Amino acid sequence: MKEVGTFEAKTHLSALLDEVAGGMEVVITRRGIAVARLVPAHAPRSSAVGDPIARAKAFAKHQTLGRVSWKTLRDEGRR
Repeated sequence: MKEVGTFEAKTHLSALLDEVAGGMEVVITRRGIAVARLVPAHAPRSSAVGDPIARAKAFAKHQTLGRVSWKTLRDEGRR
């Protein structure tokens, strides 16, 4: 972890962001007191969005209603 003052953080923000992107944490201080922390952002998990849908579809394939048809259940709900 690296500590920098607010003036240095403002002046060298691009370099600090490069260090943070590499995995380092940076604490920004004002008059020696920590006021903020720069940490790496987690990459968005856009591929994980499809996983729950695929799991739900796979789960639904193995589910049955037994001897009752879905049409019977639908008609019961309409009464």
